[in-house]
Amino acid sequence: MPNYKPLNDYVLVKPITEDETTKAGIILPDTVDKEKPEKGEIVAVGEGKLLDNGQRAQISVKIGDKVVFKKYAPDEIPGEEDLMMIKEEDIMAVIE
Repeated sequence: MPNYKPLNDYVLVKPITEDETTKAGIILPDTVDKEKPEKGEIVAVGEGKLLDNGQRAQISVKIGDKVVFKKYAPDEIPGEEDLMMIKEEDIMAVIE
């Protein structure tokens, strides 16, 4: 896998997929529901958004953070099924 360094206010996220369990105890693997993931772990961050005054805004997440993001916000990286690029503004929360 190549190394990716996000630019500006982009972050690189590895999606977290969770198997679902029915009331009867049957585990449905994530392949049953092909919905886009909404959770992930940050694996790389950019330098921050470049502001009009030439300064960079600080990124509010760090490598290793588990986050919740908007469902259709991520851009998939061609050939990399387990990585997505997301703008920081599309991250809604850090999971603690």
